[in-house]
Amino acid sequence: MWNYLKNENRPIVIYGMGNGADKIIDTLKEYNLSPVGVFASDDFVRGQSFRGYKVKRYDQLKQEFQNMIVLVAFGTQRDEVLDNIKRIAKETEVLAPDVPVFEGGLFTREYALAHRRELEEVYDMLYDETSKKVFYNTIMYRITGKIDYLFEIETTADEAYKNILKLSDDEVYCDLGAYNGDTIDEFLNETNGNFDEIYALEPDRKNFKKLKNSYGEKKNVFLINAAASDKSGQIGFMTNGGRHSVVSKDGNLISAFSLDDVLDGKRASYIKVDVEGMEEKAIIGMKNTILKYKPKMLISAYHKTDDYFLLPLLVKSIRNDYKVYMRHYKYIPAWDTQFYFV
Repeated sequence: MWNYLKNENRPIVIYGMGNGADKIIDTLKEYNLSPVGVFASDDFVRGQSFRGYKVKRYDQLKQEFQNMIVLVAFGTQRDEVLDNIKRIAKETEVLAPDVPVFEGGLFTREYALAHRRELEEVYDMLYDETSKKVFYNTIMYRITGKIDYLFEIETTADEAYKNILKLSDDEVYCDLGAYNGDTIDEFLNETNGNFDEIYALEPDRKNFKKLKNSYGEKKNVFLINAAASDKSGQIGFMTNGGRHSVVSKDGNLISAFSLDDVLDGKRASYIKVDVEGMEEKAIIGMKNTILKYKPKMLISAYHKTDDYFLLPLLVKSIRNDYKVYMRHYKYIPAWDTQFYFV
């Protein structure tokens, strides 16, 4: 996508402000490119500036530049925002650049070719045609920035619960990255409130307070204010009070536990791993649990550039008898993309 933009004569404009826009503008600069303007949704245009650009409305930039390329610089799953992006895409070209959430370089064509062997190995591991389509389309999206690749593969969490996870009423659920309890809500909805035990790890103090308010008094629910990692100890953590708090050497020291240590040999039947870039370490930290119990697992696939092959190959190195699925929920960019192991 970046080479495509480099060979284009049309002006480039940025849709959105914030961290994503910073990353995209900085990447454009590496390719000797600069946007000509920045716009936001009409409700957010209040005369502010971003990176030296006066933030305008889309219609203002469209009138000024006519035929332009719009780069979406934020993540969204909201229907009204997605509908607006689709409306704009009918009038001018819209791309949504894939920039790493946490670590790694750009997922370019050259990167894909350099890791072709690993990507092909993961593709061959995938159990159904939907998974293979998701894998192919999300890679093509990451290379090209074309959002139609994502629209073609949207599924829902309900579909995955029904066709892949098939939860029973005696699950031992481990929620790594429990946030405010929303995924426990989802789990209980699917099991009609029935389960054996729930273990929930959430490192962010504000999120954990909300989690405790919701589930602190519920029987057989064990809440731990700590990060999931490969071993127990202390790690640096940068608190943002939302989904994007992150492990960082510049942050304050917090507790971290391996799931193996938390369970101490006890059973787990379903594990969700969405830990903001710590997925690899979390998997290493539950190796014994995987070996002993072969739990069903949902593992996020989008935080680091190499997650697409590193994470499933890591699980395979521990146990090679899993059926592996992949699903993408409604989201731009491809943030809500998951591996399932059953």
